[in-house]
Amino acid sequence: MRQVSEAARRAVEAVWRIEAPRIVGALARYTGDFALAEDVAQEALAEALVTWTREGAPASPAGWLLSTARRRAIDGFRRRTALDKRYAMLAGPLGEGQASSGATTVPPEDDLPWDPDRVDDDVLALMFTACHPVLSPESRVALTLRAVGGLTSEEIARAFLVPVPTIQARITRGKKTIAAAGVPFELPPASERRERLGGVLSVLYVIFTEGSTATAGESLVRHDLAYEAIRLARMLTALLPAEPEAHGLLALFELTSARFPARTGPGGEAVLLEEQDRRLWDRSAILRGGAALGRATALGRGLGPYGLQASIAACHAAAESVKGTDWERIVLLYEALGRVAPSPVVELNRAVAVAMAEGPLPALELVDALAAAGRLSGSHLLPSVRGELLARLGRTVEARKELERAAGMCGNERERSLLLRKAAELG
Repeated sequence: MRQVSEAARRAVEAVWRIEAPRIVGALARYTGDFALAEDVAQEALAEALVTWTREGAPASPAGWLLSTARRRAIDGFRRRTALDKRYAMLAGPLGEGQASSGATTVPPEDDLPWDPDRVDDDVLALMFTACHPVLSPESRVALTLRAVGGLTSEEIARAFLVPVPTIQARITRGKKTIAAAGVPFELPPASERRERLGGVLSVLYVIFTEGSTATAGESLVRHDLAYEAIRLARMLTALLPAEPEAHGLLALFELTSARFPARTGPGGEAVLLEEQDRRLWDRSAILRGGAALGRATALGRGLGPYGLQASIAACHAAAESVKGTDWERIVLLYEALGRVAPSPVVELNRAVAVAMAEGPLPALELVDALAAAGRLSGSHLLPSVRGELLARLGRTVEARKELERAAGMCGNERERSLLLRKAAELG
């Protein structure tokens, strides 16, 4: 029974990771209540752990969860007699037998209320709802990552380098604000979409970043998150074809994901850029990314932060090797990025490009300036880069210490192993 329970737990986690945004989005559309949608979805998960342990996973796990959650919502409305009208609306699609029966009915696959290729997808509506202007920027990102991205509070906290209780408070406050403001669950009219676009793009960026380099766990790349972000970015460009940053973001995702096949070895270990077999890079993704970047440029309004990052990724995609990469152009692009979207991570990445273009010494000066200012003090990235630069300068004792410190701060097992291996190779 223990093995079956473990199998059920894994099945529930897998389905939730992939289908959570669609399930919550569909429930929010049916109930008109964002918080209720999440609550009944969580209740369905708890019921799945018990039922799937006993009976095994159903043929349509996502349909099972949605059907169960909808039935929970109906039960709640049934207890609130003032909402009889809404209860009747919800009960209709389920069918008379399902609404009254205690047994779980699994709808056919074709009855799932989402279409991955539909522009007005429930997930996109859910994202725009969570990015409503009544919310603070912090709550918008945290709430959307939780509801749409399916990330846990711990994952979101690591992504933003803040305590877990802070993220949990932002999510709770966001839900209460949406309910108090009566924000409707729907795609906003065209006139309101642009003001919410920045929040939507930011959320997609963080989801993809967590997918492309996981902050914790045993896998370096979380393909489910990364490809969900790509799917949503494609939908966003279809919905807002005149927004250059939407195309720039999609270009960045495509060009970055093109390297996924070469970023890990046969055992899942991390592979450095200079050691990657570039023949494994996904050429079709590179072509799609280049086309998206071309559309962003053709709109004639200049490239924003995401378009500039996509241009940097395009430089890597066009090069036959690390040595043959146009590092001078990458340095210029990072300088431009630092002006339009300044951040310590951008400065650290610029230092890496400077090291390749001009040598490790001027790059180390930039990194030391970041360290002296106390920036990125909670991240393993700064000691990781500093260790690499010190190693190139022949200061191996200091380099090894920095790499070991970086490994101690790193939450991802694959990345940690790589840092420890590099430290050990310094002898």
